[in-house]
Amino acid sequence: MEKNDIFIIHGTQMAEMAQRLAEEADLAGLIGDRRARVAIKPNLACTVPADMGGTTHPEIVEGLVQYLQGKGFHSVTIMEGSWVGDETEEAFRVCGYEELARRYGVRLLDTKKERGWKCGCAGMDLELCACVRDVDFLINVPVMKGHCQTQMTCALKNMKGLIPDREKRRFHARGLHRPIAHLNAGIRQDFILVDGICGDLEFEDGGNPVVMNRMFAGRDPVLVDAFCCSLMGIDTAAVPYIGLAEALGVGSAGLGGARIRELNHGQRQMPAMRTGKALRLSEKAQEVESCSACYGYLIPALDRLEEEGLLDSLTEKVCIGQGFRGQTGELGVGDCTSGFRCSLPGCPPLETEMYEFLKRYIEEGRG
Repeated sequence: MEKNDIFIIHGTQMAEMAQRLAEEADLAGLIGDRRARVAIKPNLACTVPADMGGTTHPEIVEGLVQYLQGKGFHSVTIMEGSWVGDETEEAFRVCGYEELARRYGVRLLDTKKERGWKCGCAGMDLELCACVRDVDFLINVPVMKGHCQTQMTCALKNMKGLIPDREKRRFHARGLHRPIAHLNAGIRQDFILVDGICGDLEFEDGGNPVVMNRMFAGRDPVLVDAFCCSLMGIDTAAVPYIGLAEALGVGSAGLGGARIRELNHGQRQMPAMRTGKALRLSEKAQEVESCSACYGYLIPALDRLEEEGLLDSLTEKVCIGQGFRGQTGELGVGDCTSGFRCSLPGCPPLETEMYEFLKRYIEEGRG
């Protein structure tokens, strides 16, 4: 497989599909040394089963593990760090990775428990998890899905699971896009296998899965993300970290030079385009430097209020994010808005808590 290749496969037998993509890409040849320390990085940012559209299907990782062990690679680690506010170990259990690791004898590594490592990433100093230094070959297994702050998330943004929580918070304070680009200049992805089975095209934590029944593989994370944008009907210019990563030499966003090859036909189910719901709901929020988990809980909470016909009664914008620390105002969620007259504590408060808090605020006539 060359850097400008993208291989696509359709179907529902995920383990077999992952193995076929690995075979076609000659993954074993790309890795080379059977003693190489191979890391698999899924997307387990939140604690929800994969069929909800927010996390990587364990069957895909199982297929990769079966392939690797069959080819003589036995130093395999599954590493991940859930977003701020969630526990990785719980995500490993709920999402099926604890059982997978037990069955195949592979190691699970919670990056939240790793030491930090200061690293220069193309002119930006970032703190990475120390385990990154111990990886010889990194396989990224992201979910193609929407994101309420960056519109979409796939290969490039999935690397955030390899930085400590304190650095994740700093990413949001820095505006997300530029740090994501520099992070990918510091961490090399060697092979990418995208879970496009049923990603939620609106919300990063799932809940509205869109059945697509396909997976695709590539080696260039910038190209992979540009391809995802094309499938989701998003202009890559609307996702600034793609262009920023390209400018830093991480990869190429030029789909015109991509060689796209479908491995099978007849089982294709194309995704619906994004509805723009998350963007519309975000108009009810005033967000400044908020962390993904906090903002990711707010948007579905607003969605629930809309479904109940209550959202139009909320005339006050909901403030959220680190930028409101030490400030005063009317309505906010999260510890960062503790100085506001009506504020919901938590770092982060959960979706249900936000929903109930905002519903009370509306019903008390303060919307």
